[in-house]
Amino acid sequence: QLKNGLIISYFNIGLVNIVGLLLTPHIIKSLGDSEYGLYTLLGSITAYLSILDLGLNNAVIRYVSKFNITNDKESEENFLATTFILYALISLLLIAIGVFVYSKFSILYSNSLSIDEIREGKLMLIILIFNLAITLPGGVFTAFSIAHQHYVFPKVLQTVKYILRSLFIIIYVLDYPYALTLVLIDTALNIIAIIVSIIYVRQYLQFRVKLKIWNKTLAKSILSYSFWIFLASVVMSSQWNFGQMVLGVIENTALVAVFGVGIMLGGYYGAFAGALNTLLLPYATRLSVNNSNAVEFNLAIQKVGRLNGYILFMILSMFFLFGREFILLWVGEGYINSWEIAILVMIGMTLPLLQAFGNSILEAKKKNRFRSMISAFTVSLAIYVSILLVPEYSFRGVIYPLFTALVVNSFFMSWYYAKTFGFSLLAFIKKAILRLMIAAIIICALFSYIKRYWTIHDWFDLITIVTFYCVVYMGITYYFIMDQSEKEKIWRKQ
Repeated sequence: QLKNGLIISYFNIGLVNIVGLLLTPHIIKSLGDSEYGLYTLLGSITAYLSILDLGLNNAVIRYVSKFNITNDKESEENFLATTFILYALISLLLIAIGVFVYSKFSILYSNSLSIDEIREGKLMLIILIFNLAITLPGGVFTAFSIAHQHYVFPKVLQTVKYILRSLFIIIYVLDYPYALTLVLIDTALNIIAIIVSIIYVRQYLQFRVKLKIWNKTLAKSILSYSFWIFLASVVMSSQWNFGQMVLGVIENTALVAVFGVGIMLGGYYGAFAGALNTLLLPYATRLSVNNSNAVEFNLAIQKVGRLNGYILFMILSMFFLFGREFILLWVGEGYINSWEIAILVMIGMTLPLLQAFGNSILEAKKKNRFRSMISAFTVSLAIYVSILLVPEYSFRGVIYPLFTALVVNSFFMSWYYAKTFGFSLLAFIKKAILRLMIAAIIICALFSYIKRYWTIHDWFDLITIVTFYCVVYMGITYYFIMDQSEKEKIWRKQ
């Protein structure tokens, strides 16, 4: 399940990247820069509201994994009932906040949006609030599948959903070139996906909800565990969405679109590591329940870090070399600044992504408070600095403080991992990063020289040199960097 789930996850990422790269120019051309910027802006607002999930989906994975290990079905059913009661309260709160945002939308964006954009944006906001009110509790069913180590179903469902979304966009956006069209497509598909998930978990995983007793201690424990994940979600949402909101208020929707494309490319980069880390929370829970020692934790985080590193260093070095040419061919010269935004996001995220399994360990051990607090401090400081710098430095006033916050935060977390479960940063760098990084730098330098004589005029030129780069990179890492166990895992069928 884990291997197949990971394979499908990477397939999904490849699908999202390829289809996204093909669809984005089509969407921007069909909608126009302003309408696409409006869609990006509303997406940022919605992302902030989605943090009202409060980390309960992570709590479902953690607690259901624990009940599964101890074979305590009764406690699992009571836990799920408690969770849905909490989600009902969250949905009511979400609606209340949505009504407030709706009432202030015209005032907040009166200087940067036209009357028609404000009118459409408010309608989109209503639909997005409804979307969130049902999809947040709907995430319980996906989390339940992952907790029971049924990784394949949610990933296949995600694949089908994305393919359908792409087809509907191609069919409808040309005839109805509005940001509202995208919102309606997403909402309809989310409802269908939730219904399918309910059918699956009830039929194949004996999903049962039964409130035997309202356990205040359990509810308090869930919220105590979830609060710090919620705070981390607030920070993450602020990292990737506050910039668009600031630029939307101070600048214009066209610049929001440029910034959004850069953040989107950085998000694609992070998704490669996130695919593996999400699937490994049950594994981290098992390590915690079994009282593993520092040696076992270090071996686990090093192993996961190396697996992530093979993909991340290839993408990072490749985008560093060919990213500008890609953006010019992809969405045009007007979006060239998206490269600077994306590359800074990628560099800033690399170390946190490589050691992200440490966050899974913290969640499993219920010791994720420090991570949330230090992230909240660094990102809040970056946001404050951004507000001061944007009027003079435009998008750079947002992205450079954010980059600094990412770097500082990653070193604080390395220290906390060491304090919590004996993590050794030096050993991690030596085992998981150093050789990979050196290889990536050497390959990057080689292709910088080759690039002088390989002029990129069109997609054929770019695809050819990128393919050549990938073949060289994968060949060198396979023969000179991977150890024998990693090579065996590649060819192992089961």
